[in-house]
Amino acid sequence: MKRKLLVTLIFALIIHYAKAQENTLKKGIGLGVQVSQYQRDFGIGVNANSPYFMHDKVGVRLRANLMYNQHVKDESVTWSPYFNVSAGLVGIAGYVGEYIKLYGEGGVIGLFPSSEFSNEDFVFGGYGLFGFEFYMNNSSNYFIEIGGVGTGATADKVSTNPIYSNGLLISVGFRAMVN
Repeated sequence: MKRKLLVTLIFALIIHYAKAQENTLKKGIGLGVQVSQYQRDFGIGVNANSPYFMHDKVGVRLRANLMYNQHVKDESVTWSPYFNVSAGLVGIAGYVGEYIKLYGEGGVIGLFPSSEFSNEDFVFGGYGLFGFEFYMNNSSNYFIEIGGVGTGATADKVSTNPIYSNGLLISVGFRAMVN
């Protein structure tokens, strides 16, 4: 009985502490930059998220990336640029201490392939990830995300028709909250 009471008390204190901590972070629109890898393709980009709603637990995030696909062209290796854009829902999973936020995100992604390696003008897919935001103060953070992306995109102008922007997704960057 004492153990059950102690566990309940500890759980209540943790919840109370987490709720008190989440109120210290600045709320508003988030703007950021990131370095990403979608399967084997390297990219740099920007992101923006809406203010959180539904008790500050859900938000909308938009991203745009300039990606580079490495492939063989004319018997030499080249990097061809292409773009991707994504829109997703972010759900706050919780907080660790005062300045670490845990979240999950999922949504849709659109690729605008280069004519250097693909005959397609647009490829549609989906993505999902989980991430951590490490706040330096109440309005700016570094983040790291890992997840998966699925588009079915193939580089059909490359001799082996390799897939691209499918599989592992890794992203790191900086985000600041603005009003």
